[in-house]
Order: sequence, then C-alpha cells, then structure tokens
Amino acid sequence: MSQTDTDALVEEIEQIRLRLAGTVDELVERAHPKAIAARAVDNLKAKFVDETGSPRMETIVPVVAGVAAVVAGMVLIRRLTR
Repeated sequence: MSQTDTDALVEEIEQIRLRLAGTVDELVERAHPKAIAARAVDNLKAKFVDETGSPRMETIVPVVAGVAAVVAGMVLIRRLTR
C-alpha cells in the first residue's frame, strides 16, 4: 500500500469519525428530557392551534364537550349517591 493510499484511508476514517460524532451528538440532543418535553408540547399545540395561531375549533369543541360530559356525569353520580 502506498503512502497516498494510506493518507486517503486515514482521511476517509477521519471523515467517518466526524460524521459519526455528529450523529451521536444529534441523538443525545433528541433523547434529552427537555427536548422530548418540548416536542410533546409542540405536538399538543399543533393539535389545538394552526400555523397562523388561530384555534382549531374542530379539535377544541369535542375536547370541551367530553370534559363537560365527564364533569356532568360526576356531578350526577355524586347527587344520586347522597
């Protein structure tokens, strides 16, 4: 193996090492609890607010109706058991 081949191989290994280090750093960042929480909050916001900041009524109305039904059911059960 000539010196040129060896130098090229060393350079290729160094480039691979740098790419791998970048990938590991990205995975560590993705797995960080704050990053996971931020993604969860962003996903939740996206369900209730569109890109322009307007509320998504097609999502909000069923959630509010469901919460109201659960609260009404709890109140009814409480009154019936007294």
